[in-house]
Amino acid sequence: MKSPITGKAMILTKERRTMTFRKTEFEVLYHFYLCEDSGEQFTTTELDEVNLNQLYNQYRSKHRLPFPDEVVAMREKYGLPAIKMAEVLGFGVNVYRNYENGEIPSESNGRLIQLAQDPKEFAKLLKLSGVYEGAELEKRLNKIESLDESKDPFFGFNLEEYMMGEKLPDIYTGFKVPQLDKFIEMVVFFTWKLKPFKTKLNKLLFYADFLNFKKTCYSISGARYMAIQMGPVPRNFGALFEYAAKKDFIDIFYTEFPNGAMGEHFIPRDDRPFKPEYFTTHEIEVLEAVAEKFVSTNTSQIIDISHEENGWKENVDGFKDISYLYGFELKNA
Repeated sequence: MKSPITGKAMILTKERRTMTFRKTEFEVLYHFYLCEDSGEQFTTTELDEVNLNQLYNQYRSKHRLPFPDEVVAMREKYGLPAIKMAEVLGFGVNVYRNYENGEIPSESNGRLIQLAQDPKEFAKLLKLSGVYEGAELEKRLNKIESLDESKDPFFGFNLEEYMMGEKLPDIYTGFKVPQLDKFIEMVVFFTWKLKPFKTKLNKLLFYADFLNFKKTCYSISGARYMAIQMGPVPRNFGALFEYAAKKDFIDIFYTEFPNGAMGEHFIPRDDRPFKPEYFTTHEIEVLEAVAEKFVSTNTSQIIDISHEENGWKENVDGFKDISYLYGFELKNA
């Protein structure tokens, strides 16, 4: 970006600052462009969004308020349009739409949204609201009842939580609710694009999620990553990849190398194309950028590249989880 004062290129600068939201202070890594000649600071719409999202995410996490993707997922689960969901919850339709688009709800409204995520409680709200009546109400209640996990003989076992970890968004999920389907679709994407070996695939997934966080303050998949000797990897990656193969989303072939080691080679299936509808336009751009960046990088090279990242270097002792805040320090994506 060029300075509107001097016309010279400005430096993207980051510094720790304290910002306040609803009378609560939080520290953020503030992004701005610095005009060195004048000392003036400038931001763009994109940088403003990064700065504010850091603030909002910390506030939501501190007060355990729902994130936008949770609000959207709840409505989609029940199959209601936004205007009807707003009526059921007793919100103005614009208020509810703003929550889906990122506005932070009050604590009382946030608790109501969280309560409504339970099908039994939502059924009560639906009946009390009077939004639907007669046959249409019965139809809606039957759908809601089918979502009640407590009636499932396997109630208590949640595949998504087993694979991806606890659903609570935090700095280790990139402030996203972990989404198994979306993570698997990222695996399918890179399999189609690059046909990688397992170790390289782990790094591609890391760079995609952390690059998206760097740009938006949100990960793509909500996956948790940990630092091991071979570089950053998704937690439980072995079970995740095995699940994808057993579901016939991808094929995994074993290749023997000259040194006797075996490598797991990920190959796309003609009957299972990548499904872009799982992602936003921006997320697709990030996936494409990572694929293009590492298209000619072999496994050994991408391991070395990932070892340059502070997120790996500062967590490999003890194989710790990597905070997504390290996304702001990415050196190679």
